[in-house]
Amino acid sequence: MNNSELITKTITFVKEKLNDAEGGHDWFHIERVYKNALLIANDTNCDLTIVQLGALLHDIADSKFHNGDETIGPKTARLFLESENVSKEIIQHVVNIIENISYKGGNFEKKFSSIELDVVQDADRLDAIGAIGVARAFNYGGFKNRALHNPEIAPITNMTKEEYKKNSAPTINHFYEKLLLLKDKMNTEKGKQIAAERHRFMETFLAQFYAEWEGVK
Repeated sequence: MNNSELITKTITFVKEKLNDAEGGHDWFHIERVYKNALLIANDTNCDLTIVQLGALLHDIADSKFHNGDETIGPKTARLFLESENVSKEIIQHVVNIIENISYKGGNFEKKFSSIELDVVQDADRLDAIGAIGVARAFNYGGFKNRALHNPEIAPITNMTKEEYKKNSAPTINHFYEKLLLLKDKMNTEKGKQIAAERHRFMETFLAQFYAEWEGVK
């Protein structure tokens, strides 16, 4: 099977698996991350096949929607790739990307590193910021029935992985607990460049949000 056929089959598989997914983690999220990854990879010396597969399969079974089980995603990806007779080396690399891509409170120490992981991680993080990031944050907050904002609940910016997973604070807090921190955590030069612009948009959004919240606009 050539690369084009494998990617086409992977896209079909992911679309089917995420057919009923929450709006911020559905096929369209995957598609945006995939496009971001291709954009970054174009400026990077990396294995494009691994980047493509990593981007397409990185959220195939997000632990947030599987009772916190972080093993389902890697297992699902591995079984699919094995069924397509992908080499063991590529499969393991893609699994490593899935296991190490998540933010997890910002204190998660990656147990694996590669330029392909850097590319896919940047691509995923770009989809968490900017206009799309704002929309996804409030979509997920609504999905979890969280408050938009509560001035009496301060953001916690140095959570452990477990604290981050259990956090149920208002959506605005998420900007300070994760989204506004991502610009400085990008791996690639292209990722940093795109993140800077999206970061500025979020700052503008928050300024407008607080002005409207206080009734001065």
